[in-house]
Formats: sequence, C-alpha cells, structure tokens
Amino acid sequence: MSYIDKVMADVAARNAGQPEFMQAVGEVLTTIKAVAESDDVYKNNAILERLTEPDRQIMFRVPWTDDNGNMRVNRGYRIQFNNAIGPYKGGLRLHPSVNLSIIKFLGFEQIFKNSLTGLPIGGGKGGSDFDPKGKSDREIRDFCQSFMTELYRHIGADTDVPAGDIGVGAREIGYMFGQYKRLKNVYEGVLTGKGLTYGGSLARKEATGYGLVYIVQNMLEKVGDGIKGKTVAVSGAGNVAIYAAQKATELGGKVVTMSDSTGWIYDPKGVDLDVVKDIKEVKRGRISEYADRVKSAEYHSSETSKVWSVKCDIALPCATQNELDVDDAKTLIKNKVKAVGEGANMPSTTEAINAFQAAKTLFMPAKAANAGGVAVSALEMSQNSQRLSWSFDEVDAKLKGIMKGIFDKTSDAAAQFSAPDDYVSGANIAGFLKVAQAMIAQGV
Repeated sequence: MSYIDKVMADVAARNAGQPEFMQAVGEVLTTIKAVAESDDVYKNNAILERLTEPDRQIMFRVPWTDDNGNMRVNRGYRIQFNNAIGPYKGGLRLHPSVNLSIIKFLGFEQIFKNSLTGLPIGGGKGGSDFDPKGKSDREIRDFCQSFMTELYRHIGADTDVPAGDIGVGAREIGYMFGQYKRLKNVYEGVLTGKGLTYGGSLARKEATGYGLVYIVQNMLEKVGDGIKGKTVAVSGAGNVAIYAAQKATELGGKVVTMSDSTGWIYDPKGVDLDVVKDIKEVKRGRISEYADRVKSAEYHSSETSKVWSVKCDIALPCATQNELDVDDAKTLIKNKVKAVGEGANMPSTTEAINAFQAAKTLFMPAKAANAGGVAVSALEMSQNSQRLSWSFDEVDAKLKGIMKGIFDKTSDAAAQFSAPDDYVSGANIAGFLKVAQAMIAQGV
C-alpha cells in the first residue's frame, strides 16, 4: 500500500460519516501524490498524517433567547487546523447545514488556500448551525454575544483570527467584536471583515469576488484571451457573487445569471447589480424580487433547473459546496464554456472537475480562485497591527498582485509536477510544499 493510500485509509477510519471532509482530503492527497511520495522526508515526518488531523477541534453549546423569551440552543465550532506558517485564519459560517464535517473540510482547504497567498496565515474555520435568516437584529446580537462568550478564550490577534463567511457579514462581525472587546478588555485585530469605523479594511467586502475575476482573467490571458465580450454565468447572490459580477462587468463581460437558495434569474441584457444589491444587501430579500422589478429578466425555481443551463463563456460558481455536479458540467461543456472559476469553497463535485479536465476546459479551483477574501483579511490584520488604514486603490492593487502571484505559483507547479493547465494539482502542490517545509523545519 502506498503512503497516500495508507493515509487515506487511516483518515477514513477516524472520520466516519464526514463526507465533505473526506472529499476535500481525497482531492488534495490524490493530486499531490507524485510530490508527497517522491521524497521519504514527508513520510518520515508524518506530514500527511499531521496535515489531515486538526491541531484542535472545539465544539461548544450556544444558548440564546428569541424575541418570544424562549431559550434556544445551537452548536458552535472552531477547528484550528494548522498554524505552521501563521496564526489560524478562516471564516465563521452561520447556516443550518453546518456540522463537523463541513467545518473540517473548510478548515482543511484553508491551509492550502492561505499558503498560496504568500502571507503568514495558517488554516482554521468555525461557525454554527444557527440560521440568521428571518431573525431580528436583537436575536442575532444575542446569539453572536453568546457565541463569542465561549469562542473568545480560543482566539486572539496572534493566535486565531476569524472572519466572516456564509451568514456572517458586517453586522455579525460587529456584535462578535464588541463582545470580545468587552470580555478581554483589549482592542486588537482579532476579527477581520470589521466595519470601516473600527478597524476594517477598504475593499474587504469586494475582495473574494474581485480576486476570483482577477485570477480567471490571468488564466484566460495565458491562452491569449480575456473576459471582455464574454457572457458570464454566476451562481449565488452574496458578497462573492455580487462583487465577482461587478468586476466581470467592469472588465467588459456580461453577467446574465445570479441565484439564491430558492431560485435563479436570467437577464439576457445583463444583470442590473444596483437592483441586486438593494434586494440582497439592503432589504435582505429573495432573488425572485429581481424579476418583479426588471422586465427583461426571467425567474426560475431551483427545484426545476440551475443557472448552468444557460449558455455562457465563463462560469463562476459562487454559492456553496457541491452546487455544480457532473450533469451541470456536461451541460456547460456542451454549451462550449471556455473557463470555470470557483468562487465558493469546493462548489464543484469531484466528478464535475474530472469532466472539465477531460474536456480541456480551463478550470481554476477554489483554493486559488477563492483566496482573495482571506488575502485582504490578512491585509486588514497588517493595517490593524500598524494602526494604519490604506486606501481602496492601495488594497485593490495589493489584491491584484496577490492573485497574480497565486496564478503564477499554481501555473508553475502544474507545469513542473503535473500538466501545464492542471490548475487543480498545481494549486494543491504549491500550497502543500510551503506548509510541509515549514512543518519539517519546526518539527511540530
């Protein structure tokens, strides 16, 4: 049995009933096999065994009171996966689907994503199965304060710096930051994604979406192409989707779809982002309202179809994990999609990725494509440490440079160890090598 196969078997035995985590581990270990088995130093130092086992897994009860005075209880998580190259860094997700498997998969992915940025940040993730949808501001504040009352003892500016993720925006970060400050009596950059009035960074809200489009542009430019004049299908309607759509539009693309958990819209004239922002960021409404306000748009239920049925040149899945399956991939390939960039975390199934690669479709995985948000989070940490605030253009320029660096590292690793356009292997290998070398050097 090979080293990789043995580790996979051991991980599967220890993590039964955790499909998302096993999917993430399998994808990474399969693609780095040639490198991990090329030198006994990795086996002798048990690097893969250590990488696939979190430093610590924290689970806790989160009691809170609803508006009717009823006590409610949710479960909170923080997985501190690996801090070989810097403090644990990764978002907090609030969604009913959150469980140990999902948080572990996200934390594991974060190790390699953060490594690719070139910044000194390790991998971690957290969250709760609390659903913020339909909750009042008071209920959300009560939950966030209770959540932080336990989490605060495990985090710190030089230990673990959480950020936002699905269900956690500026409102939730603000409530959590206020509670941390109250409990610790210290003002430090312990959370990123903060409001601009208390230590947040300009361009943080836009960063993941912008970064996605920057790296897709890099990928297209390598083959003498670009986003200008292309039809773009986007899934999701949160921060990542909205700002990916905005940057794609700025670069000359036409975004024709967006979605949420209930359904999706198709606007052949190009999505009006001002309307989307009003619905999702101001009114916290459903994407179906777009079709009521824009005559050129169609609304489709998610029960009958997906955005990937629309013919497009570029596909940007920006909603959630495993949203794009092999049938969706086959539809996109049939419709001659040129490039796919993953804006969400692991939004494509393994079978879908295999289909894109077999069809020679340009495909940029989430570890590289989704890294813009955490990169600017790390820049926010730097600004907090220096008591500085950079302009939007300064941060955006740094982000653009970081995404170009990620593309170059991914492309170089693919060419050296796999195939020139195998960016899945390239991203995993480039991320792995840096973390592995740091772990060996530190002996921990």
